[in-house]
Amino acid sequence: MSALFSPYALGALPLRNRIVIAPMCQYSAENGNAGDWHMIHLGQLALSGAGLLIIEATAVEEIGRITHGDLGLYTDDNEAALARVLKAIRRHSRIPVAIQLGHAGRKASSHVPWEGGQCLTPAEGAWQTVAPSALPHAPGEPLPVALDAAGLARVKSAFVRAAQRADALGLDAIELHAAHGYLLHQFLSPIANQRADAYGGSLESRMRFPLEVFDAVRAAVPGRVPVGVRISATDWVEGGWDVEQSIAFGKALAQRGCSFMHVSSGGVSPQQKIPIGPGYQVPLAEQVKRGAGLPTVAVGLVTEPAQAEAIVASGEADLVAVARAILFEPHWPWRAAAELGAQVEAPPQYWRSQPRELKALFGDARIGQR
Repeated sequence: MSALFSPYALGALPLRNRIVIAPMCQYSAENGNAGDWHMIHLGQLALSGAGLLIIEATAVEEIGRITHGDLGLYTDDNEAALARVLKAIRRHSRIPVAIQLGHAGRKASSHVPWEGGQCLTPAEGAWQTVAPSALPHAPGEPLPVALDAAGLARVKSAFVRAAQRADALGLDAIELHAAHGYLLHQFLSPIANQRADAYGGSLESRMRFPLEVFDAVRAAVPGRVPVGVRISATDWVEGGWDVEQSIAFGKALAQRGCSFMHVSSGGVSPQQKIPIGPGYQVPLAEQVKRGAGLPTVAVGLVTEPAQAEAIVASGEADLVAVARAILFEPHWPWRAAAELGAQVEAPPQYWRSQPRELKALFGDARIGQR
């Protein structure tokens, strides 16, 4: 049996296989509302046969958006718009759907990537960003405001309310975004966090606010809803956040009932030097898995089925997230099942597409049905 296509459970949530569709920002929302693009984009991914679909980074408050086009879950309109998309997915697919909740912190108020990604100007609708410390992400960028006690409480409450909305929508799992240089990662990294209070300085203090957010979200949703965390295992900058600190963070999360860790890297500093190559982040995931003892998702230039199979079969990670490769090839899990001699779930409307030499690929599909 293929390891990649073996079942798995995240807490009480059963997954049919170990393929996860990573959250990938689309920058195509209007006032935080999912629209027709999300219907098309998420709809096709829901038919992919993957074990889990994670909706893109979704802002918990308006100023937490990376761009004007970010998805949000901070208003009733946001909730209603996403409900429309989820209703269509549920009608045609059994795929479990999770959501990544995040706050961009000092990396907010930016142009969408295809317009350059640089910071917005006041004339372009820029807004005041917030961060652990009043330090810009890059030289010359606007200074964020350091969050005070009231700001910390507001952000934490925003995460809780967004999580409650996610549960009300019937989403199957929640992932908190503490990676890629966004707000929770900013608190973890000594590069971005130079506070002198209880939320900065030592590792324990830098972990304090992200752990408080996790505790608050975990307490706000039913136990049947897995709550996991995406991390950057290293900043790829000397003196920054690293694997050893990630393991300590993972151990603290495990004690609090965290369901999984999704291991990525980088994003907090333009000084990062990332050795990009096939599966370049998988060793980080393996180290975090071994050290923290949590179910772990590996991601990062995993593009071929045999590569994903080896990661799971060797125990380097429990699940494999596919990102850009599945944007390019939305039925990537179909190809993976064909190459690995496994079965994948597909909608009956597509059963006739099954090649004759792969009669068992779709399981119950009946080739020749008219």
